[in-house]
Amino acid sequence: MTEITPIRDNTPYQRKPDWLRVKAPVSKEFAETKKLMRRLGLNTVCEEAACPNIGECWQKKHATVMILGDTCTRACAFCNIKTGMPGKVDVLEPVHVAEACGEMGLEHIVITSVDRDDLDDGGAHQFVRVIEELRSRSPGTTIEILTPDFRHKAGAIERVAEARPDVFNHNLETVPRLYPTIRPGARYYHSLKLLETVKRVDPSIFTKSGVMVGLGEERLEVSQVMDDMRSADIDFLTIGQYLQPTPRHAKVDRFVTPDDFANFEQLARAKGFLMVSASPLTRSSYHAGDDFLRLRAAREERLQRQSQNQTTNQ
Repeated sequence: MTEITPIRDNTPYQRKPDWLRVKAPVSKEFAETKKLMRRLGLNTVCEEAACPNIGECWQKKHATVMILGDTCTRACAFCNIKTGMPGKVDVLEPVHVAEACGEMGLEHIVITSVDRDDLDDGGAHQFVRVIEELRSRSPGTTIEILTPDFRHKAGAIERVAEARPDVFNHNLETVPRLYPTIRPGARYYHSLKLLETVKRVDPSIFTKSGVMVGLGEERLEVSQVMDDMRSADIDFLTIGQYLQPTPRHAKVDRFVTPDDFANFEQLARAKGFLMVSASPLTRSSYHAGDDFLRLRAAREERLQRQSQNQTTNQ
């Protein structure tokens, strides 16, 4: 299996600005969450991707469960998850995810996965089983999924969408120009088409996508990605700072300032997204539960305005 090609050997880490520094996780709740995940044999993207928000999220007992193992068949230049040949799919994993959800008392859960290009369906069936198990055991919990692109897996996207998660997230990650070096195993327009397909299958599902900044993209390119997302009817956009996991990964081109993130958020809202989260520490599932409530309220408000406008114009 192809491994990440070193991009900048022996490159020293850049000193992070003050707005990116977070406290080390030491809370009792953090330890309890970690113990629960190990007891049930579950992986989390919080750990595998070295998320800077892990201390805050786990203190609140919010964790993003990563199904289908801890080994990815892709080798993206930004990602800290290990690459290689994954093991067999754990048939008990959906039950264990549901048990963790119940024990943590989650009102909203986020499920993601590694890429599984080795599987005929890319892991779509496991996503469906997890959703079904959660619906059965925790019917009051809303479900958000963050999927791989299911490239070359005919019918996989439709199959997962038909399981009706509340939020279907798939990240574009970066601008099209940087795909060959940052996300070489993926295709920009395929990822856009994925989210467009979800809306076609079930327009009631909220769609969500995110990009990292600080990889060398231009502001105009980010604006174009926003336009492309809106053309695909994506509801929720997240924008966060790229952080270099190791010297072997893509180098940080620049640290984007909080003011720049505020400008990105203002631009995205003007383009019509229902929800926008843009900050240095924003990640796909950061504050996902609270954001879902705001997302649902924003849709209800928009529908109410549209209804009022139609009545006025009659």
